[in-house]
Order: sequence, then structure tokens, then C-alpha cells
Amino acid sequence: MFEFHWPWAALLLPLPWLLPVLWPDRRTQVDEMLEGRRQTLLHPRLDDLRTAFTARRPRLQLAGRLYRALLYLLWIALVVALMRPQWLTPYTEVSTPGYDLMIAVDASHSMEALDFTVEGRQVNRMAVVKGVMGRFIDARQGDRVGLIVFGSQAFILSPLTLDRHAARQLLDGVVPSIAGPATALGDAIALGVSKLRERPEGSRVMILIADGDNNAGSFAPKEAALLARATGTRIYVIGVGSKQPSIPILEEGSVRYRDDLTMDEATLQEIADLTGGGYFRATDTRALEEISSRIGRLEKTEAEARTAFLPRPLYRWPLGVALLALLGLGLFPEGRKRFARRLASA
Repeated sequence: MFEFHWPWAALLLPLPWLLPVLWPDRRTQVDEMLEGRRQTLLHPRLDDLRTAFTARRPRLQLAGRLYRALLYLLWIALVVALMRPQWLTPYTEVSTPGYDLMIAVDASHSMEALDFTVEGRQVNRMAVVKGVMGRFIDARQGDRVGLIVFGSQAFILSPLTLDRHAARQLLDGVVPSIAGPATALGDAIALGVSKLRERPEGSRVMILIADGDNNAGSFAPKEAALLARATGTRIYVIGVGSKQPSIPILEEGSVRYRDDLTMDEATLQEIADLTGGGYFRATDTRALEEISSRIGRLEKTEAEARTAFLPRPLYRWPLGVALLALLGLGLFPEGRKRFARRLASA
């Protein structure tokens, strides 16, 4: 399908024809005012003289017309290029029945805590989250997956999409404190609920990965969980952290020990219970299988077919015509002189 992206630019097309009307040549008015006041040498056979010149130089008239045509062609081609012509190719997204899964990931500063060990090496909480949820996303074939990251504020990192590879790549790029050092846990739940309620009921699922801390935002975790329950959204919570009294964390290039990074499992458990979901520890190797099994008991919903039009710009063609017209104007300098004389005598 063909269209112009900026069709209103067509208003510029009649500008060359309107300019002589809006700004008339004042030299003609001066000549009319001086008519009869100046001394001129009159030819006794002026009509014969004009006919003689016209008959002897027909090519100059033709050059003038060609020059004028090239000027108009140049202007029309430039205006058409400015209107941004484009060809729209329809692209229809074909989907299969599946679930709507919104994954909310805690990206606060506390996710840098080094309270996990993998193969004898200390790793932070964010590394564990990426590993656990990366495998989860890879296994959700046919489901629509969205991503939320939250720190001092909550943001949509990816809307619900069937492109699991893109969602996995976005998750891999998340680093601690990317959304601020604090934790707006309640706001993240409320944001996920607002997006999931646009989907059909029965398959609204949120996966919440957090350590239970909430020290920022407008919503309390319990308040947001009640909102999720009211909209039929189940929240499966994966707790990340440990209950050690003192937890190491990387700060300003060195490892420090803090006693305020323990996991608030009571809050996470309450969120899961209020929404009919479930609570799991990130170190639980059967957590993902259990979550997948529970999600599989829900009713799948059909994703509506969406047709998007991908634009292919075509401005190069009128721009090429404009360049050819400009080249033609340069090759006919005589036509310019003739055109100028014609305007002067008009």
C-alpha cells in the first residue's frame, strides 16, 4: 500500500504560481508610473521588428520553455520527496494459544549482595536471577512474556511479546541499581497488574523475583497484592537472598558486610498467598518445574492477530528526479536568459 507520511507538505506545490500574485514585480509598476514622462526612441515598425526576431530565433523560445518546465519539475520533485512517499508492506503476527507472563525483576542495589555460591565462586543475587529466569523464559514456547525492572521506580522493560529471544537478551542486560538503589516492590506489582488486566482473564500470571524489601514507591506490597487478586492475577514469587545475619556486598570496589540485606520472606509469602500463587526460593531446583506445572493448569488464551505495516521509504525516486532536473538546468544556461527576459517582458 502506498502513502505519503507527510501529505500536508503538498500545500507547498502551488507556491511558485502564487508568488507572482502575492509579491508582484514592482519594476512593472514603476514602468507604468513613468510612462509618458521619459524620453524614448520609438521604432516606426515595431511589430515587424518583433516578428523578425521571433522568426529568426525559435530555438531560444523552446529553450526558455524547457528551462521553465525543468524549474517546475524540480520544485514538484522536491515537494514530493518532502512528503515522504513510502510503500507499506503488511506483516501479520501469527500466534498460538498460550499464557500471559509478566516477569518483575528486582534490580535494586541489594541485588549486588554476594550471598550465593556457584561452583565454589561467590556470585551476586542478580546473577542467580538471570540464570534462573533465563531458563524459565527459554522454556515458555508459545507464551507471551513481558519484563518489569524495579528499583527506586518500576519500569516496563519489555511489553508482552512472543519474542522470547528478545526478552532473554533484555534480561541479560539488567544490572543492579539500573532503576535506582531503593526497592519499589509494591509499585512493580501494581504496574504488572495494570498491564495484565488488558489481557483476557484466566491466564494472567506474574513472576516476581525479589528479596522482600520495600522502601520506595506509592504502593505497599500488600496493597498491590490485593489489587492483583481483584483482577484475577496470580503472583508466583521467587525469593532471592539468605537469612544470614551479615551478608557481603560489593560496594565502591570492595566487599563489605552489612546486616540490613536479609530477605523478608514473610512479605513474599503473603503476596503469594493473597493472589493464589506460590512462593519458592531461588535455590530450589524444583521451583521452575513447580511454577510451570501450576501455570499449565490454567486456561490458555488466544492472542489476537495483529497486522502491522512496515514502511519502505521511496523518497529517493523523486529526489533523483530533482537532481536530473537540476542537471538539466545547468546544461541549458541559454534557457535561463530567455526565461528571465520573458519574465521581464511579461
